[in-house]
Amino acid sequence: MASESKSIQQIVKTRADSLMASVEASRREASLRLEARHRVIMGQFLTPASVAMFMARMIECKKPFVRLLDPGAGLGSLSAAFVAEMCRRQIRPDTIAVTACELDPMLIDYLRSTLELCKAVSEDAGIRFEARILAKDFLEVGASTFAGDLFTAGEDERFDCAILNPPYRKIRTESRERKLLRALGLETSNLYTGFLAVTAQFLTPDGEMVAITPRSFCNGPYFEPFRRFFLKEMRFRRIHVFDTRDRAFADDAVLQENIVFRSVKAAGPPRDVVVSSSLDPDDPNPRIRTIRQGDLVRPGDPHVFIHIVPDGGGDSIRHQIINLGSTLADLGLTISTGRVVDFRAKHLLRAQPGRGTVPLIYPCHLRDGFVEWPNGRTRKANALALGPGAEDLLVPQGYYVLVKRFSAKEERRRVVAAVYDPERVPSDQVAFENHLNYYHIRGSGLPVTIAKGLAAFLNSTLVDSYFRQFSGHTQVNAADLRSFRYPSRDMLVAIGRRIGRSFPDQRELDHLVEEVINRG
Repeated sequence: MASESKSIQQIVKTRADSLMASVEASRREASLRLEARHRVIMGQFLTPASVAMFMARMIECKKPFVRLLDPGAGLGSLSAAFVAEMCRRQIRPDTIAVTACELDPMLIDYLRSTLELCKAVSEDAGIRFEARILAKDFLEVGASTFAGDLFTAGEDERFDCAILNPPYRKIRTESRERKLLRALGLETSNLYTGFLAVTAQFLTPDGEMVAITPRSFCNGPYFEPFRRFFLKEMRFRRIHVFDTRDRAFADDAVLQENIVFRSVKAAGPPRDVVVSSSLDPDDPNPRIRTIRQGDLVRPGDPHVFIHIVPDGGGDSIRHQIINLGSTLADLGLTISTGRVVDFRAKHLLRAQPGRGTVPLIYPCHLRDGFVEWPNGRTRKANALALGPGAEDLLVPQGYYVLVKRFSAKEERRRVVAAVYDPERVPSDQVAFENHLNYYHIRGSGLPVTIAKGLAAFLNSTLVDSYFRQFSGHTQVNAADLRSFRYPSRDMLVAIGRRIGRSFPDQRELDHLVEEVINRG
């Protein structure tokens, strides 16, 4: 009898494997058929089978009747992975009811075929299977549902589980999508966070969501309203980071850092969160640790940044930064974004300095901790002409600390800082381009030792490692830098006094920063 049961289980597993192999073949075929421009417009990145199965294994639902929502279902890879996972389990649900929402007509034929395969495999495993396809815009589905006029039965439909790979596309301020989301009380700048927010509304109490998304929502001002909205509704239970950017969606050459997370719709007290990381979805040895909710989102953080630290070594880095004594306000410093938006000031740009111009500093002028100007190796302008409209773009002579707003993927550090030294760039005024953030004191420069100490601190491995805990992309927002804790003024002076005409190499700089901070 036991051998017969084992044989049935093996048959079910084989058919579940066959389901995923068929769906993966369909995904590869559909990827070739979809035009690149169409995919950009739709924000489509079809989920590989390995990622889909990784996500499905996260789901813990043990109800006998499971209602699954698959928003932006594509060809149904995630629904298929969910079915395959449920069929493989020792204790299976009696019924799976899938609602798959997909707008693209070309993918709906694939989706229909996938759900038919899901039905056959489910029934082989003794599970009753139901499915419906909503060929509609998921955001419109959400808006009309909460207005009470979508489902003909008139019932307030909710789901036990949701599994999703939401579309990734920026949405303009006055777009139809932004208006739909505003009607639901959310302001957000990307389609994927809109999908997450609407999905959360569809879940039952204690309903669970598993999603793969960019990590970009974890920090920055653009996603702050979403973070507040989502954390009010949902509690993270598991977050997984892939160590390499190019493995999860290798076919699509996606370099955005992605995370997979499981969250539960719960209003109860916060519980611990499992944080893990692996090389790719098939890595047999992921690193796993458990942290408190307060380590994920720091209590009292005005920007509600989400810190994802897959290894214990990151805790000491985080605590080092948090325990530093000063905010920017304590130091009397302000950070702003460079005023020159070059395409708007095109008539003022000059390739080289000359009479009636002031230095114009771009990120390409930052080199080895200082501003190197002019730069004969760049096609960017080196100067800004004085004239109508120029005055508001200038700051007075002085020492400033500049930070690149976007770091190149090949750069060792995410945060790249340099000192603007007026002795090296003689001019009564200077202009900073919009791809730079700059530190100042009420619009004017800093004391030289403060400037050098601050630049050294920002260029340290300590800051770089801390920044990577909450930022998954190469953009460095002024809001991110405002959220930091900084060394005290005396510490910055102590560091700055040991910086001469050149900055030390990375190892020496890190040693200097650590020495002063630990002694302080």
